[in-house]
Parts: sequence; structure tokens; C-alpha cells
Amino acid sequence: MDLIIILTYTAICTAIFKVFKIPMNKWSVPTAVLGGVFILGALLMLMNYNHPYAKYGKEIFVSIPIVPNVSGTVKTVDIVANQPVSKGDLLFTLDATPFQAKIDQLSALLAEAKSGDLQNDQKLQTAIANVAQTKADMDRKQSNFQRYLQGKKNAGQNSPFTEQELENRKQIFEASLSKYQASQSEENRNRLIADAEILGMNPQVAQLQAQLDKAEFDLASTFVRAPTDGFATQVALTPGVRAASLPLRPVMTFIPKQKRLFAGLFWQNSLLRMVEGSEAEVIFDAVPGHVFKGKLIQLMPAMSEGEFQASGQLISARQLTTHGFAIGVIELEENLDDYKLPLGIQGKAVVINSEHDPLHVSLMRRLLLRMMGWINYVYPIK
Repeated sequence: MDLIIILTYTAICTAIFKVFKIPMNKWSVPTAVLGGVFILGALLMLMNYNHPYAKYGKEIFVSIPIVPNVSGTVKTVDIVANQPVSKGDLLFTLDATPFQAKIDQLSALLAEAKSGDLQNDQKLQTAIANVAQTKADMDRKQSNFQRYLQGKKNAGQNSPFTEQELENRKQIFEASLSKYQASQSEENRNRLIADAEILGMNPQVAQLQAQLDKAEFDLASTFVRAPTDGFATQVALTPGVRAASLPLRPVMTFIPKQKRLFAGLFWQNSLLRMVEGSEAEVIFDAVPGHVFKGKLIQLMPAMSEGEFQASGQLISARQLTTHGFAIGVIELEENLDDYKLPLGIQGKAVVINSEHDPLHVSLMRRLLLRMMGWINYVYPIK
């Protein structure tokens, strides 16, 4: 860009010398050269500092790696590459046979567990009835023993009840008492089993229900759908491919529908002039001669050249010698979709800071950018 300015000034000086027939001598030529050095030098310094220029830049976009929630063999691929789809549209399916078999198995176990839960309730009712029965038998035998005991006391030596009969009645009563206590223990045991609940369900039933819910989720995951509006590109997936639920091995790249943004690399010497909201202009190699207007929406708050993490290794001095560029994100006024351009196209950009431009050297920056855009008709210059 600086070379274009120098060539333009040279052309103007040549024209002046020819039109006004100025003789080329030891006074006129040095005057033109030194004048150009001072004038162009001052203009270039003001322009480069107040109106930053990004020689390298690209359109940036977000992609979504598609990784299935479950592993399986691809059964069908239901989309066409680079064709727009809506959120929830089917991308591809996995063979659901093993997942359906798992659901059938868990459903059978769950039905069996629910049946067992009902049986536990029935066992509790039986135990309650048995307690009532043994209690009634115990009460009857206790009353009989008390009658023998009272008759023995009242009649004394003349009692018709012998000591042996009284002892037999006592043993019969104690045996019925033991049966009653055993039936109570059985009732308590069955009550604990029947009343044991997690979230209102029997523990075994709750466990199997959770496994069944997980199996149904896995079955639903065999239908992989679009996470949002967009399109899948460079689709190499075909039926028969083994798709694994590994984050580091996506099977498809999905491009969501998003606003198209441009990111440029700017030198650090003019960062103080890069104010968010400033006017910006962008040219693309793919659209020669056209200038896209926009505004600077963000200056990235960090640069990777100064990054380090806790890794147990010292920072290399070579890393500190690497020059870092600031990244500015520009939002364009025009929609690049109207030009049917692929995502990620490259170009150049300038940020115009009119507040610190009393000499209006931004006009020179705009003109130079347009000249670069016209040159794109012939060959993109970097």
C-alpha cells in the first residue's frame, strides 16, 4: 500500500515536470524528492497510526462437530451435503437393534420386579392375618391357663387340677406366645420390604426404571438430528461406517446459520485508535472492486502469543520473540450470502478513526483500499 502512494506521487511529479516544462536539474529534482519524503512521510505516519490497516484477514465462522451420543453402525444418511436443514431434521441414523433388545430385556425385568412388588404386598397382608390368628390362639390358651391356675389356687389341696396339668397348660400358652412373637417379626420383615421406596417406588423397580429410561434415551439417540438451522458440509459418512461416541472423533461437520463476521490482524502500534463502534471498510479477493462497509464490534482482549498454562515447563524465550497481532472483529452492513460466497473468504480491512483525523487523511486510506480492490481484478496482492 505504501508503494502505491509512492508510485502515485512519482506519477504526479512526472506530470508536473512535463506539463509545466520544469527543467530537471540539481535544484528541481532534489526538491521534488525531499518534498515527497516530508509530505508523504507525514501523511503516511498520520494515516497508519490513526487508521489501522489489516493486511491479513478472513471471515470467521463457528462449526459444530457432530458426535453421536451412542456408538453404532450407520444405517442411513438422510441429508444432502451443503443443503440447508432446520433444527431437528434428521441427519443420519444408527442401527437400533442392540438398543431395542436392551429395552425389551429391561422391560421384562421391570415387569417381573413390579410383580414381585405386588407379591410383597400380598405377603404383608398374609403376615398381618397370621399375626391376628396367632394372637387369638395365644389369648385363648392364656385364658385357659389362667382358668387352671385360678382353680388350683382357689381349691388348694382339693383342686381337680394336678400340677402336671397346670404345667402342660403353661407350656401350651408359652408355645402360642412364641408363635405370636414370631408372626409379629415376620410381619415387620414383610412391612419393611413392602414399604421400602425411592421416589415412591420399590428400590428394585426404581433401579430398573432408571435403566430403562437410559436405554430409551440411547434408542432415541440412534436418530441423530440437526442441533440448529444450518447445513452439513463435506459429508463423507456412508451406511456401514462405525460411528463412535468419542468427542475427539466427530463423524460430520455442521455449520449453523449465523451472522457473517470478518476478523483482521492489526499491528499493535495503533491499538489506541481501535475503538469499538468505529467505522470500518473491508475488501475481499473474491469481490474485486467492491468495498464492504461495517463497524468494529470487538477487539479481542487477549493474544495467543503471550499465553501460557500450568504444564510443568518453562516459557521458551523463542515464544517471547514472536510478534503478536491484535485481532479485530468487524460486522458488515451487507449480507455476504447475497454474493453466494463460501464461508472463510479472505480479504483486507481498515478501521477509520475520524475523531483523531483533523487533516482528513482517512480519504487517502479509503482511496488506497479501493485501489487494492481494483488490483484484485488482476491479481490479489498480499
